[in-house]
Amino acid sequence: MISKTKLSQRAKGKGNGELVETIIACRKNEKWLEVGKLISVSRRRRISLNLDEIDRESKAGEIVVVPGKVLSQGELTKKIKLVALNFSNTSEEKLKKAKTDYSTIKDEIKKNPDAKGLRILR
Repeated sequence: MISKTKLSQRAKGKGNGELVETIIACRKNEKWLEVGKLISVSRRRRISLNLDEIDRESKAGEIVVVPGKVLSQGELTKKIKLVALNFSNTSEEKLKKAKTDYSTIKDEIKKNPDAKGLRILR
């Protein structure tokens, strides 16, 4: 497990303001430290998942966290809540069309500080 100090150091090296705010929010909340560790890696090591991969790995009713970007290939057939660092424009359109609940990690930390019922996809 990465320390809070190391997480702060990683956040300083980032140029994206929203990413830095998200890492800091994860650092302040013990339950979200694992997600903070996963999003603080270099951009080329950050996770990107397509909708069909998320659909395959998840179960109906779950809150699924993608510590990276959600891409638009495929469709979601299950009713899940999707939480990610960011979403491609096309994936947002598909999620709206499928009436799937989705939000960013920063917003979800505010709504669910205890991280109850989360499943992190890697």
